[in-house]
Amino acid sequence: MATYILRRMVSTIAVMAMVGIFIFLLVRLAPGDPAAMIAGKSATAEVIAGIREQLGLSDPMPVQFVRWASSILRGDFGISIFSGRPVLDLISQRLEPTLSLSILTMILSVTVGVSFGILAAWRTGGLVDRLLTVFSALGYSVPVFVIGYFLIYFFAIKMHWLPVQGYAPIDGGLGPWFDRLILPTVALSLGYIAFIARVTRASMLEVLSEDYMRTAAAKGASSYAMLFHHALKNAGVPILTVIGLSFAWLIGGVVLTETVFNIPGIGRLVVDAINNRDYPIIQSVLILTSGLYVLINLAVDLAYTLIDPRIRY
Repeated sequence: MATYILRRMVSTIAVMAMVGIFIFLLVRLAPGDPAAMIAGKSATAEVIAGIREQLGLSDPMPVQFVRWASSILRGDFGISIFSGRPVLDLISQRLEPTLSLSILTMILSVTVGVSFGILAAWRTGGLVDRLLTVFSALGYSVPVFVIGYFLIYFFAIKMHWLPVQGYAPIDGGLGPWFDRLILPTVALSLGYIAFIARVTRASMLEVLSEDYMRTAAAKGASSYAMLFHHALKNAGVPILTVIGLSFAWLIGGVVLTETVFNIPGIGRLVVDAINNRDYPIIQSVLILTSGLYVLINLAVDLAYTLIDPRIRY
């Protein structure tokens, strides 16, 4: 196990190096000039050139990359071009709404998705199974922003049950904090619930058809023991895989959801930074989320051994 972890950490370093190069080139080669945006439409070419020189954008790209990469390795993510504040300060200020939305979404998605999939597999062809088929089709096909706007119209505008948009910090009370996150959490989690439920159902059906499950039923094992002690544990590897993938894909869904519900999280920060061509913010958020994605994959791989002892590295 130690050797496997060491190999994965070495490969992680190589992957992050390639990701860093890709992010740097992607941001630099995108249309738009932050110096021109800062200077304004009426600025002369000399003024724009001076701003580019001040920001270090006139240096050759290899020089810019080495300067940026060395700063990242030191834990210095730079200064925002437009606000003039440290990027880490801006990210830390927006971290709580994004983490709150992400954690609640995953809790709801995993709890409902796995439970729904187990019930559908246990009563295959029944009402729950048919409802899962319809729900999965809707969850896959309807975009998050459509679901979000529908929830806002029905529960906030029409019924006046919940706030329309915004975010309430958790230190202001759990009630306001939770009220503001109900709608975005539901809107964001529906697709993940459908995905996790379908994979859980398929994995459970495969295990339930095995001979040892029929033997357990013939010996009088209870439904609870068959589902959770025997079937779920043996079906856990693909379920854990899809949960890890869902958590990683959640990064992209949060950006759109925060925009729809006007949540001042990291997603909104990235959107504003893209509009302003704020290179330090864009690069920092992308490199941090890429690192999180790699760590999630590593954690999922290591968790396989806890679910299935037959897996050895």
